[in-house]
Amino acid sequence: MASALSDKLSRLVKQLRGQARITESNVQDMLREVRMALLEADVALPVVRDFIARVKDKALGQEVLGSLSPGQALVGIVHRELAATMGEGVSDLNLATQPPAIILMAGLQGAGKTTTTAKLARHLIEKRKKKVLTVSGDVYRPAAIEQLKTVSAQAGAEWFASSPEQKPADIARAALDHARRHYFDVLLVDTAGRLAIDEALMREIQELHQVLSPIETLFVVDAMQGQDAVNTAKAFGQALPLTGIVLTKLDGDSRGGAALSVRQVTGVPIKFAGVSEKIDGLEVFDAERHAGRVLGMGDILALVEQVSAGVDLQAAQKLAAKVKSGAGFDLNDFLGQIQQMKQMGGLSSLMDKLPSQLSAKAADMDLNRVEKDIARKQGIIHSMTPAERSKPELIKATRKKRIAAGAGVQVQDVNRLLNEFEQMQGMMKKMQGGGMMKMLKRMGGMKGLGGMKGFPGMPR
Repeated sequence: MASALSDKLSRLVKQLRGQARITESNVQDMLREVRMALLEADVALPVVRDFIARVKDKALGQEVLGSLSPGQALVGIVHRELAATMGEGVSDLNLATQPPAIILMAGLQGAGKTTTTAKLARHLIEKRKKKVLTVSGDVYRPAAIEQLKTVSAQAGAEWFASSPEQKPADIARAALDHARRHYFDVLLVDTAGRLAIDEALMREIQELHQVLSPIETLFVVDAMQGQDAVNTAKAFGQALPLTGIVLTKLDGDSRGGAALSVRQVTGVPIKFAGVSEKIDGLEVFDAERHAGRVLGMGDILALVEQVSAGVDLQAAQKLAAKVKSGAGFDLNDFLGQIQQMKQMGGLSSLMDKLPSQLSAKAADMDLNRVEKDIARKQGIIHSMTPAERSKPELIKATRKKRIAAGAGVQVQDVNRLLNEFEQMQGMMKKMQGGGMMKMLKRMGGMKGLGGMKGFPGMPR
């Protein structure tokens, strides 16, 4: 996210931390660099002015001048003010109303409203345990109605049919009646967008708001729009009583200005951020953690959450019990370890949450190659018979040829996988009596990326 802005601010953070003494002169130099970085990232000028004024006021105060490590204190101020610019902490959805709680999705065409509607449905089903109904009021694009039907099914939500011949207000009334009669907790209403703001769009969405009286009106904005996102947010904020913002495509190569501007321009909190194209690629927006990412400090909490969500604890406990009992670690277990890595969302999304120093080391690795290598290993194991997976010692030359042909790889690839498996098997034998911590220490698991070398697919 916002790689150019993150890179510049990360470099500034390193310089500031090394300052033994903070003076008005070097604060001015630092603020000049920050101002340029923010403007280049397409942050709105009033937002930049306000941010710089707040940082300057605090940087020249006793908090920094009287500090034993003024450079670190100054970094802390920049971090806090960045977080304050994007909103304090976390702002969750308000569903405290007589069901169904109605959520109206607003925004321009191409911002990702329809996909975000499905992602939000998935979030409400998985995290809040709600029964969710979706409906499309976009009568101008029949494909949008079909798209919502498809992505709602992927999210596990129910979809209410609508057609281009209907009026959006009539669709909204019918969907609300259906939601009430079938005891839905939440009704998500996807609306029509335009390529630009016009009177017809605003009148239509205002009428929908009047018909539905939604408890939440979320403005969906493309983070890659930069300054345009601010102007669009301002127009929607004047037309509708917005309650929150969803930033989409935050994983793209955006300049990052929208994330720092829309909160201050609209006065409403950023509630969610789209971080991948997958149906579960929606995160509750935490301003403090996001500020850490922008400054290159990473987001270790999000990393831990992502890994925890991807790890099958029951499978891990089962494997631990199996190893402890003295039963052998076989290729089925090895395949399970590979699949766990894939469930964590891919290496690139994990690396994105690392602090800049570690992610810089990770940048030396070709992540696409690593992920292809993981997929290749899966293919090789899937080409084996159940007996071969349970007893790898059966795999001799002729079997290797058959497995390689089945997986579409070379015999050398099969040999390489079997060597890695034997190394992992050796580690598992060593931890038989000593638990997981011994294995982590052996792998250097607490020492950054170096400790990942023992995992399948990671470079040696």
